Amino acid sequence: MKKAFFTLFLTIGALVQAQTVDYNTQKGYAANGYDVVSYFSGKAKEGLKQFTTEYDGVKYKFENQSHLETFMAEPTRYLPEYGGYCAYAVAVSGKKVRVNPETFEVRQGKLYLFYNAGHTNTLDLWLDESPNDLRTKADENWKKIKNP
Repeated sequence: MKKAFFTLFLTIGALVQAQTVDYNTQKGYAANGYDVVSYFSGKAKEGLKQFTTEYDGVKYKFENQSHLETFMAEPTRYLPEYGGYCAYAVAVSGKKVRVNPETFEVRQGKLYLFYNAGHTNTLDLWLDESPNDLRTKADENWKKIKNP
């Protein structure tokens, strides 16, 4: 009985761990603490601690109560693609790369975040190199890398 319980405990622990590695939670929150609902109005806004929730083991912050409620009503609609890692990096190299939360695109109802530092803005590369083709590649690569 003890062995069965221990095995169950390890299995549940592994599932919880596997669940959280799919998300880029830099600064402790999805999208570096930016309001994922705000992106869909064309603006990247930082969330506030008083408007926080958790979904799928990941914390999210919002700029106001209305956005928090909008997210809670339909959370999967607002989740960043590829766990919030750089969409271009997932497509081109199959790697999980941090993002600049102010560099984003909403395309066909989906949120994509991008790396943007120094002289490299991967959103520009994404737009120049056919987003639809890159999205297909990223979808394929994500299946391989989402759980290490």
